[in-house]
Amino acid sequence: MIEEQALQSAVLAPELLTEAVVGKHTPDPLRFAFANKRSAHAGGMSAMIAAEDQQALALKALSTVPESPNSRCLYIHIPFCRVRCTYCNFFQYASSQSLIDDYFEALMVELKAKAAMPWTQATSFRAVYVGGGTPTDLTAEQVTRLGKMVRAHFPLTTDCEITLEGRINRFDDRMFEGALEGGFNRFSFGVQSFDTTVRRKAKRLDDREPVMERIQSLSATNEAPIVIDLLFGLPYQTMDVWQQDLADFLGSGAHGVDLYQLIEMGGTPMKGMIEKGRLPEPADTPTKASMFEYGVNFMAEHHLRRLSGNHWARDNRERSIYNSLAKTSAEVLPLGAGAGGNVGGYGFMQHRTLEAYIEAIKAEQLPLAMMTKSSPQAALHAEIKASFDRGFLSARDFQQKFSQDIFALCKPLFEAWQKNGLVRLEGQYLSLTLAGTFWSVTLAQSMIQVLQQHAMPKVAA
Repeated sequence: MIEEQALQSAVLAPELLTEAVVGKHTPDPLRFAFANKRSAHAGGMSAMIAAEDQQALALKALSTVPESPNSRCLYIHIPFCRVRCTYCNFFQYASSQSLIDDYFEALMVELKAKAAMPWTQATSFRAVYVGGGTPTDLTAEQVTRLGKMVRAHFPLTTDCEITLEGRINRFDDRMFEGALEGGFNRFSFGVQSFDTTVRRKAKRLDDREPVMERIQSLSATNEAPIVIDLLFGLPYQTMDVWQQDLADFLGSGAHGVDLYQLIEMGGTPMKGMIEKGRLPEPADTPTKASMFEYGVNFMAEHHLRRLSGNHWARDNRERSIYNSLAKTSAEVLPLGAGAGGNVGGYGFMQHRTLEAYIEAIKAEQLPLAMMTKSSPQAALHAEIKASFDRGFLSARDFQQKFSQDIFALCKPLFEAWQKNGLVRLEGQYLSLTLAGTFWSVTLAQSMIQVLQQHAMPKVAA
């Protein structure tokens, strides 16, 4: 339960409910409730841990056997890409086989060391996600070895979802068979768009036809769920192109799809190319809202099962366990350079540079670049994020999990959202409208922000 003193007052101060929090009162909240999406994920405040204390505290957390273990996942990061996509702000290293080989051996050392920790062995992991970067830039043999090492050293549930993320480019039968041999049972490919022009301008490898053919071939094997990501709002991606992207997904036979909107982040090649006139402006927020609306209606028309606000499944094989759990209070054990996670009430961020990461592994240290202490309200914030991700908040769930009546406290906020067309208050539930679903991350962040401000001690004037 959250700390009793954290949310003492039963009334939110009206001054907390600004337009930035509740949105604009507009006839078209889907397109105009807020100016833009502020971030990809919602989150709360945390306290930085001094560098000199990080190793001891992290080792203590990993050496502790919890009395009541939370759900948990394993995240493994592969920080290499052969090409940097224009919209990507996470590029670390261009793929080089010698660099990859050195990194992979250090990763195997970290894997075995963390797998042996008492915290790790205390209970089973429900999901494993190998992300990047481009994990499929590993060799087929390395992918097989990685999967087998995870299965050999970590306690996994019998139905553990083990996902390999990557590109279709160079993902040949040898790589697919090697991954299956290693125990991977879900594959996620960043298609982003099938359209050849959009792909080329975004620095994606391969034109439409080879991507389409490969997704169709992999999906037809029925060996494992094949899931793709589609981005909407990219330069040259008109509404007609977006509609064709969705039709191509359906024709590809893929078992699941994520629909993500492009978020313009500083420091990306795309931003510089637009400023220099080498790319047109990407879609504005109202246009992206229209794309989202079309996507939601398209999925409903074709009877795909909705797993979250932006993820759909064609059949029951696609479960998206990692993506769902990562938005809850589940703990995530990070492995690899640039990986992040949370264990025992602490947030971990590992070294992004290969040199610092490998040096730490050779020194038999945890490769920590940063460590934080989670907020006392971290579990509440996680419940908020998970609820907005699934499309509704349950008063009963919040009442059972926390010591305060969060719904009663937040009723003025909920009523303001309802007035602005973002939610519906229906008895024990707060349900998101189409507009609310489009703005779900903004709403989750706003609710977290309001509760944090509400909990702050009042200072006398």
